[in-house]
Amino acid sequence: MYLPTHFQQENLTELFDCIEANPFASVMVVQDGEIEVNHIPLALDRTAGEKGILRGHIALANPLFSILGIEQSAYVIFHADQAYISPNWYDGKQEHHRVVPTWNYRVVHVKGMIRKIADEKYLRGILARLTRQHEANQPVPWKMGDAPEDFIQEQLEKIVAIEIEIDSIVGKFKVSQNRSAADAEKVARALENEHPEMADSVRNYYPKS
Repeated sequence: MYLPTHFQQENLTELFDCIEANPFASVMVVQDGEIEVNHIPLALDRTAGEKGILRGHIALANPLFSILGIEQSAYVIFHADQAYISPNWYDGKQEHHRVVPTWNYRVVHVKGMIRKIADEKYLRGILARLTRQHEANQPVPWKMGDAPEDFIQEQLEKIVAIEIEIDSIVGKFKVSQNRSAADAEKVARALENEHPEMADSVRNYYPKS
């Protein structure tokens, strides 16, 4: 990943917060020179391993199931807020016109070892955690116990748990740090209505500490 210093985010708490707020990941592995890509919601355990562990599940019918041996290297990308940035928002547009469009975004890249785990108890634990996390805002959160046990058992037989132990993690938080403070604030104001999360990111991460 192209990563100018002023966009680099290495604060582990900020990176973990970003992952937990945006858990739907692109998971990539290489097999025989081909890239296998899957899109999987992952739960982060901050306390496991040296740098954390990501956990999820895949279908047995997924080609990734056959690719995974005991361990294999994986590359994982988490996408957070993103927005188009118009040069019209800069003072320079009226003064000298030496400005161009760009895109603001926040991503977290993770490298680690991925493995499948054929353990029903472990799998149930992952599913329960993912369900609790993503049902939390529902008026009456769904839980696995709401479905008949024979139906749940039937579904469990079609999937397998996976985990990725994090070896390295870095973020690219490109949120106008390469612009003047005045330009960054104008960008934030322009984004407030349609992209409030990015407006907040510009203000939160500018200037880069």
